[in-house]
Amino acid sequence: MKPIVIIQHEHDVGPGHFARYLTEHDLPHQTVRVFAGDSIPASSEPFAGICSLGGGMSVNDDLHWIDAELSLMRDADRRGVSIIGHCLGGQLLAKAFDAQIFRSAVKEIGWSEVEVDDFELAGKWVGEQRTFQVFQWHGDMFSLPFAAQRFLTSRLCENQAFVIERGEFAHLGMQFHVEMTPQLVLDWAIDPNGIKEVDEAFERQGGAGVQRSDEMVRDLDQRAQQMSVVADRLYDQWARGLRRSLGSD
Repeated sequence: MKPIVIIQHEHDVGPGHFARYLTEHDLPHQTVRVFAGDSIPASSEPFAGICSLGGGMSVNDDLHWIDAELSLMRDADRRGVSIIGHCLGGQLLAKAFDAQIFRSAVKEIGWSEVEVDDFELAGKWVGEQRTFQVFQWHGDMFSLPFAAQRFLTSRLCENQAFVIERGEFAHLGMQFHVEMTPQLVLDWAIDPNGIKEVDEAFERQGGAGVQRSDEMVRDLDQRAQQMSVVADRLYDQWARGLRRSLGSD
Protein backbone atom coordinates (compact mmCIF):
# COMPACT_ATOMS: atom_id res chain seq x y z
CA MET A 1 0.00 0.00 0.00
CA LYS A 2 1.10 3.55 -0.62
CA PRO A 3 2.33 5.32 2.54
CA ILE A 4 1.16 8.52 4.19
CA VAL A 5 4.00 11.04 4.12
CA ILE A 6 4.51 13.10 7.28
CA ILE A 7 6.33 16.40 6.78
CA GLN A 8 8.16 17.36 9.96
CA HIS A 9 9.54 20.91 9.99
CA GLU A 10 11.40 20.99 13.33
CA HIS A 11 13.12 18.30 15.38
CA ASP A 12 10.96 18.80 18.47
CA VAL A 13 7.61 19.10 16.66
CA GLY A 14 7.03 15.44 15.95
CA PRO A 15 3.94 13.53 14.78
CA GLY A 16 3.10 12.29 18.28
CA HIS A 17 -0.39 10.82 18.49
CA PHE A 18 -0.88 11.00 14.72
CA ALA A 19 1.96 8.51 14.14
CA ARG A 20 0.55 6.32 16.91
CA TYR A 21 -2.85 6.36 15.20
CA LEU A 22 -1.36 5.33 11.85
CA THR A 23 0.56 2.48 13.47
CA GLU A 24 -2.47 1.23 15.39
CA HIS A 25 -4.52 1.22 12.17
CA ASP A 26 -1.81 -0.50 10.09
CA LEU A 27 -1.44 2.50 7.82
CA PRO A 28 2.09 2.70 6.39
CA HIS A 29 3.86 6.02 6.76
CA GLN A 30 7.20 7.71 6.27
CA THR A 31 8.63 11.01 7.46
CA VAL A 32 10.29 13.82 5.53
CA ARG A 33 12.51 15.65 8.03
CA VAL A 34 12.83 19.15 6.65
CA PHE A 35 14.92 20.23 9.65
CA ALA A 36 17.50 17.54 8.76
CA GLY A 37 17.77 18.57 5.13
CA ASP A 38 15.25 16.19 3.53
CA SER A 39 13.70 17.54 0.35
CA ILE A 40 9.96 18.05 -0.01
CA PRO A 41 8.68 15.50 -2.58
CA ALA A 42 7.97 17.00 -5.98
CA SER A 43 4.87 14.85 -6.53
CA SER A 44 2.12 13.42 -4.35
CA GLU A 45 1.66 10.41 -6.65
CA PRO A 46 3.63 7.98 -4.42
CA PHE A 47 1.48 8.75 -1.37
CA ALA A 48 -1.95 7.89 -0.03
CA GLY A 49 -2.08 11.04 2.10
CA ILE A 50 -0.03 14.00 3.29
CA CYS A 51 0.35 15.18 6.88
CA SER A 52 1.95 18.57 7.51
CA LEU A 53 3.08 19.21 11.09
CA GLY A 54 3.74 22.38 13.07
CA GLY A 55 6.79 24.56 13.56
CA GLY A 56 7.95 27.80 15.11
CA MET A 57 8.43 29.56 11.79
CA SER A 58 5.83 31.55 9.85
CA VAL A 59 4.35 30.46 6.55
CA ASN A 60 5.30 33.97 5.37
CA ASP A 61 9.01 33.48 6.14
CA ASP A 62 11.48 33.32 3.27
CA LEU A 63 12.35 29.63 3.60
CA HIS A 64 13.33 27.57 0.59
CA TRP A 65 11.01 24.63 1.34
CA ILE A 66 7.76 26.55 1.83
CA ASP A 67 6.99 27.01 -1.87
CA ALA A 68 7.86 23.34 -2.45
CA GLU A 69 5.41 22.22 0.22
CA LEU A 70 2.66 24.46 -1.11
CA SER A 71 3.27 23.01 -4.57
CA LEU A 72 3.05 19.48 -3.17
CA MET A 73 -0.29 20.29 -1.54
CA ARG A 74 -1.72 21.69 -4.76
CA ASP A 75 -0.49 18.62 -6.62
CA ALA A 76 -2.15 16.40 -4.01
CA ASP A 77 -5.46 18.17 -4.52
CA ARG A 78 -5.27 17.57 -8.27
CA ARG A 79 -4.47 13.89 -7.75
CA GLY A 80 -7.11 13.23 -5.09
CA VAL A 81 -4.63 12.77 -2.22
CA SER A 82 -5.94 13.78 1.22
CA ILE A 83 -4.05 16.42 3.23
CA ILE A 84 -4.14 17.03 6.98
CA GLY A 85 -2.44 20.04 8.56
CA HIS A 86 -1.62 20.62 12.23
CA CYS A 87 -1.05 24.28 13.27
CA LEU A 88 1.67 25.49 10.85
CA GLY A 89 0.53 22.66 8.59
CA GLY A 90 -3.02 24.03 8.71
CA GLN A 91 -1.69 27.47 7.80
CA LEU A 92 0.28 25.99 4.89
CA LEU A 93 -2.85 24.18 3.70
CA ALA A 94 -4.84 27.44 3.88
CA LYS A 95 -2.15 29.32 1.95
CA ALA A 96 -1.97 26.57 -0.68
CA PHE A 97 -5.57 27.48 -1.49
CA ASP A 98 -4.88 31.23 -1.57
CA ALA A 99 -5.94 32.18 1.97
CA GLN A 100 -4.10 34.87 3.90
CA ILE A 101 -1.80 34.13 6.84
CA PHE A 102 -1.31 36.99 9.29
CA ARG A 103 -0.24 37.79 12.83
CA SER A 104 -2.89 37.14 15.44
CA ALA A 105 -3.75 39.94 17.84
CA VAL A 106 -2.70 37.59 20.66
CA LYS A 107 -0.74 34.37 20.84
CA GLU A 108 -2.54 31.24 21.99
CA ILE A 109 -0.23 29.05 24.06
CA GLY A 110 -1.34 26.13 26.22
CA TRP A 111 -4.68 24.41 26.73
CA SER A 112 -7.71 26.31 25.52
CA GLU A 113 -11.32 25.67 24.66
CA VAL A 114 -12.65 25.48 21.11
CA GLU A 115 -16.30 25.28 20.23
CA VAL A 116 -18.40 24.03 17.35
CA ASP A 117 -19.90 26.61 15.01
CA ASP A 118 -21.21 24.31 12.26
CA PHE A 119 -23.11 21.55 14.05
CA GLU A 120 -23.88 19.44 11.00
CA LEU A 121 -20.32 19.43 9.69
CA ALA A 122 -18.77 19.05 13.14
CA GLY A 123 -20.98 16.05 13.79
CA LYS A 124 -19.03 14.15 11.13
CA TRP A 125 -15.63 15.24 12.41
CA VAL A 126 -15.86 15.46 16.21
CA GLY A 127 -19.18 13.86 17.10
CA GLU A 128 -21.69 15.36 19.50
CA GLN A 129 -19.28 17.44 21.57
CA ARG A 130 -19.94 21.15 21.48
CA THR A 131 -16.83 22.36 23.33
CA PHE A 132 -13.55 20.70 24.28
CA GLN A 133 -9.94 21.52 25.12
CA VAL A 134 -7.04 21.37 22.67
CA PHE A 135 -3.38 22.33 22.90
CA GLN A 136 -2.33 25.55 21.19
CA TRP A 137 0.97 27.23 20.35
CA HIS A 138 0.74 29.82 17.60
CA GLY A 139 1.18 33.52 16.86
CA ASP A 140 -0.15 33.50 13.29
CA MET A 141 -3.64 32.67 12.08
CA PHE A 142 -5.29 32.01 8.73
CA SER A 143 -8.27 33.27 6.81
CA LEU A 144 -10.53 30.63 5.31
CA PRO A 145 -9.59 29.36 1.86
CA PHE A 146 -12.08 29.37 -0.97
CA ALA A 147 -14.43 26.37 -0.72
CA ALA A 148 -13.42 25.72 2.89
CA GLN A 149 -15.99 25.14 5.62
CA ARG A 150 -15.13 26.06 9.19
CA PHE A 151 -16.48 23.89 11.98
CA LEU A 152 -14.45 24.91 15.05
CA THR A 153 -13.79 28.36 16.48
CA SER A 154 -12.53 30.00 19.67
CA ARG A 155 -12.81 33.27 21.52
CA LEU A 156 -9.35 34.50 20.55
CA CYS A 157 -8.94 32.91 17.11
CA GLU A 158 -12.07 32.47 15.06
CA ASN A 159 -10.73 30.01 12.48
CA GLN A 160 -9.68 26.89 14.40
CA ALA A 161 -10.51 24.07 11.98
CA PHE A 162 -11.75 23.85 8.41
CA VAL A 163 -12.48 21.21 5.81
CA ILE A 164 -12.19 21.37 2.04
CA GLU A 165 -14.44 18.57 0.81
CA ARG A 166 -13.68 16.97 -2.54
CA GLY A 167 -16.36 14.30 -2.82
CA GLU A 168 -14.68 11.04 -1.83
CA PHE A 169 -11.86 12.72 0.09
CA ALA A 170 -11.26 15.87 2.13
CA HIS A 171 -8.47 18.13 3.33
CA LEU A 172 -8.46 19.04 7.03
CA GLY A 173 -6.71 22.12 8.39
CA MET A 174 -6.37 22.77 12.13
CA GLN A 175 -4.91 25.75 13.99
CA PHE A 176 -4.26 23.68 17.11
CA HIS A 177 -2.01 20.72 18.00
CA VAL A 178 -4.35 17.75 18.38
CA GLU A 179 -1.36 15.42 17.81
CA MET A 180 0.25 16.26 21.16
CA THR A 181 1.24 13.53 23.61
CA PRO A 182 2.04 14.15 27.28
CA GLN A 183 5.75 13.88 26.49
CA LEU A 184 5.58 16.45 23.71
CA VAL A 185 3.70 18.90 25.93
CA LEU A 186 6.24 18.39 28.71
CA ASP A 187 9.16 18.88 26.33
CA TRP A 188 7.73 22.15 25.05
CA ALA A 189 6.76 23.37 28.52
CA ILE A 190 10.31 23.05 29.87
CA ASP A 191 12.19 24.18 26.77
CA PRO A 192 14.12 27.41 27.60
CA ASN A 193 13.16 29.09 24.33
CA GLY A 194 9.53 28.11 24.89
CA ILE A 195 9.58 29.47 28.44
CA LYS A 196 10.99 32.77 27.15
CA GLU A 197 8.26 33.02 24.51
CA VAL A 198 5.57 32.21 27.09
CA ASP A 199 6.88 34.80 29.55
CA GLU A 200 7.03 37.53 26.92
CA ALA A 201 3.54 36.74 25.60
CA PHE A 202 2.10 36.46 29.11
CA GLU A 203 3.37 39.91 30.06
CA ARG A 204 2.38 41.52 26.76
CA GLN A 205 -1.13 40.04 26.81
CA GLY A 206 -1.78 40.29 30.51
CA GLY A 207 -2.12 36.53 30.68
CA ALA A 208 -4.88 36.32 28.05
CA GLY A 209 -4.56 33.20 25.92
CA VAL A 210 -1.28 32.08 27.48
CA GLN A 211 -0.50 29.49 30.14
CA ARG A 212 2.74 29.21 32.05
CA SER A 213 4.51 25.86 32.19
CA ASP A 214 3.05 24.69 35.50
CA GLU A 215 -0.49 25.15 34.17
CA MET A 216 0.34 23.42 30.87
CA VAL A 217 1.40 20.25 32.68
CA ARG A 218 -1.38 20.25 35.28
CA ASP A 219 -3.54 17.12 34.87
CA LEU A 220 -1.48 16.47 31.76
CA ASP A 221 -2.26 12.79 31.24
CA GLN A 222 -5.99 13.36 31.65
CA ARG A 223 -6.05 16.36 29.31
CA ALA A 224 -4.00 14.58 26.67
CA GLN A 225 -6.18 11.47 26.87
CA GLN A 226 -9.35 13.53 26.43
CA MET A 227 -7.84 15.32 23.45
CA SER A 228 -6.75 12.01 21.91
CA VAL A 229 -10.41 10.97 21.76
CA VAL A 230 -11.14 14.07 19.66
CA ALA A 231 -8.01 13.43 17.59
CA ASP A 232 -9.11 9.89 16.80
CA ARG A 233 -12.49 11.14 15.59
CA LEU A 234 -10.79 13.69 13.33
CA TYR A 235 -8.30 11.15 12.03
CA ASP A 236 -11.02 8.54 11.46
CA GLN A 237 -13.02 10.91 9.29
CA TRP A 238 -9.94 12.10 7.38
CA ALA A 239 -8.87 8.49 6.81
CA ARG A 240 -12.16 7.66 5.07
CA GLY A 241 -10.87 9.44 1.98
CA LEU A 242 -7.38 8.12 2.58
CA ARG A 243 -8.43 4.50 2.59
CA ARG A 244 -10.10 4.79 -0.79
CA SER A 245 -6.86 6.13 -2.25
CA LEU A 246 -4.75 3.26 -0.90
CA GLY A 247 -3.61 0.76 -3.43
CA SER A 248 -0.83 -1.57 -4.45
CA ASP A 249 2.39 -0.04 -5.70
